[in-house]
Amino acid sequence: MAPVESAMVKAVDAETPAAVALLENIVNINSGTMNLAGVVAVKDVVAPRIEALGFKVQWMPMQNLDGRAGDLVAEHPCPAGTGKCGKRILLIGHLDTVFELSSSFQKFSIVPGTNGNVATGPGVNDMKGGLVVMLTALEAMKAAGVLDNAEIRIVLSGDEERHGEPISVSRKDMIDAAKRSDVALEFEAGGIVSGKEVQSISRRSAGSWRVETSGRTGHSSQVFSERMGDGAVYELARILDAFRKELREPGLTYNVGLVLGGATATMNTNGTGGEATGKTNVVPPMTLALGDMRTLDNEQTARVQAKMRVIVADHLPKTGAMITFEEGYPAMAPSEAGHALVKQLNEVNATLGLPAMEEMDPMLRGAGDIAFVAPYIPGLVGTGVMGDGAHAEGETVFLDSIPRQAKRMALLMYRLSNAKDVPGGKL
Repeated sequence: MAPVESAMVKAVDAETPAAVALLENIVNINSGTMNLAGVVAVKDVVAPRIEALGFKVQWMPMQNLDGRAGDLVAEHPCPAGTGKCGKRILLIGHLDTVFELSSSFQKFSIVPGTNGNVATGPGVNDMKGGLVVMLTALEAMKAAGVLDNAEIRIVLSGDEERHGEPISVSRKDMIDAAKRSDVALEFEAGGIVSGKEVQSISRRSAGSWRVETSGRTGHSSQVFSERMGDGAVYELARILDAFRKELREPGLTYNVGLVLGGATATMNTNGTGGEATGKTNVVPPMTLALGDMRTLDNEQTARVQAKMRVIVADHLPKTGAMITFEEGYPAMAPSEAGHALVKQLNEVNATLGLPAMEEMDPMLRGAGDIAFVAPYIPGLVGTGVMGDGAHAEGETVFLDSIPRQAKRMALLMYRLSNAKDVPGGKL
């Protein structure tokens, strides 16, 4: 270990108690995506710490554009000029959680019987713990005197858990930063598989679809007749069963989350339920179904959507159907540059005396913001804390993962900022 790297390791160790205290502080601030004041309050804690490290910090409000809190955008320029401090690094994260003010899960606490090493609270894992890892790593670089010679950008979105529309607005800051960077580190929760810490370089997409069917209505004694046809519910059943049987392929999942149908069917305004009426002796004229789809890459998304359209168009007698797709998170496919990043991370692990990390199967992760920058730069997915139960009440963080991940990221960022083959060269 180089002396400057040893200095970073010691700085992380010294900072760990304060890091845990910071985590407790921001976890106890509710920042559910739609609690805009709470998201801003977390920003108000994080932003001064970033600014104190020498970053120029801006708050980009979006309430008037998409009804969301906004983005925290920060930039640490290279003193010798852009592109002259090794790799230009983009750090990605988010300030919000899935736990709104209505949730009963609101406070940080230590889990009994864990020797003080496991904590629970809203966002401890996803991803307020990651914010603490990022800040601790940057503070260690500053303490060792190496941050000054690094070119780093930070974009922390306020609505990752429920991104705003249109994406061209809600993710503009992140995409613009990616176009001026060479590599991304995403500080969402890390992965553990079979008791071993793993590293991701890819994420599946997450999009949604909606099928609506129609048919003639009348007395049930005439169902299947030439005049009446098969009705809207049978048409929907045909479509969903064809999806189940005909779409399956590696890396693809698709779920039906909600179905309504009958004489009437009305969805509520937020798409989480609705009302349907009908009778056993009336052929139903309308149905609708909502679902999601997750793919390994964007080519798979386009191909599967085309197959779904063909299935929907093959109507039963006297029925009709249509399918629409809603813009969601794109896929981040594995890449050679991503594999190279994992190799560099494992060189850091070797320096720290930690086991090498294998690449995590993207089937084990959800979608995330880093996929929006994947067309422009490679990156590591989930460099934040290790824990369990993200998005569920009772989610946990392993507190000893904070210094471990901060050391990994501090050394990796230092080494990336000393790489000479930029921009456009091998990692």
